[in-house]
Amino acid sequence: MSTTVIGLLLALLMGAAVLGVFLGVRMYRADAKIPSDLALALEVGASRVSAPSSAVDRLGMRFAPLVLRLMGPRRVDAKRRRIDMAGNPGGLTIDRYAARRAVYGAFGLVMGLVFLSVGRPLFALFTFAFGALAADALILQAMRERKDVIDRTLPDFLDVLAVVVSAGLGFRQALDRVAEKYEGPWADELRITLRQMDMGVPRRQAFDELRRRNSSEQVAQFVSALQQGEELGSPIADTLIQLATDMRRTDAQNSRRRAAKTIPKATMVTLVFMLPATMILIGTGMFLGSGSNFGSILGR
Repeated sequence: MSTTVIGLLLALLMGAAVLGVFLGVRMYRADAKIPSDLALALEVGASRVSAPSSAVDRLGMRFAPLVLRLMGPRRVDAKRRRIDMAGNPGGLTIDRYAARRAVYGAFGLVMGLVFLSVGRPLFALFTFAFGALAADALILQAMRERKDVIDRTLPDFLDVLAVVVSAGLGFRQALDRVAEKYEGPWADELRITLRQMDMGVPRRQAFDELRRRNSSEQVAQFVSALQQGEELGSPIADTLIQLATDMRRTDAQNSRRRAAKTIPKATMVTLVFMLPATMILIGTGMFLGSGSNFGSILGR
């Protein structure tokens, strides 16, 4: 492909990108009304959303319905569940997710084509991957961090809850009292569960929803133990103490397992990087310290 053809193709792509930005800004500033549910989605969590994220949301919100239709009802429900499991990071909703996916996808597509036109396939691959995966990366990271925080918090919470229940308070009142003293994702989940019960949701269903919103195995153990204890009539305080002990034992086993997996990785890094460099350094030092005549070795 000649240089002239490449230049024309690049000019066309840049022109299309500029036109797309112009149309996007025009649509952003247009007086067309957004549906009420999408307008509400722009305000959900607005105080927790950074200025760049808010600008991306507003730019792509008009394309959110199209993205949701292309995803289909089943994928939308699955993605909404993942957002709930992530704790709606930064006020994220399914509509905000669709808006960001539209903006990131368009950016990745345009920049990928530009890089392909100038013969940069690796950069094009990176930009295509960014456009396809950037919107989901935040959700996956938030899910992982939220799960780790809940797993660390839950055993101590169970110990405190067991003490409060043993003091004579009912389980519902004890749960409310202890939840007030905690902050973070686990406290948020408990407050949601308590508000559901206040609104008339059966206790078993509310805790089933708590388990559904979280991917943590410890949360599933907590809910199962409560439901089994309620069915069998066992003392709730003893159940909580035993559950906390089991969780700490499981966490210690997982920590040892992760440490065991780290040893081969550290050994591989040592063999690949540190050992060759050390051998070169030792050999160079011995050679320089031997007082050899470099001229004679090189035949000069």
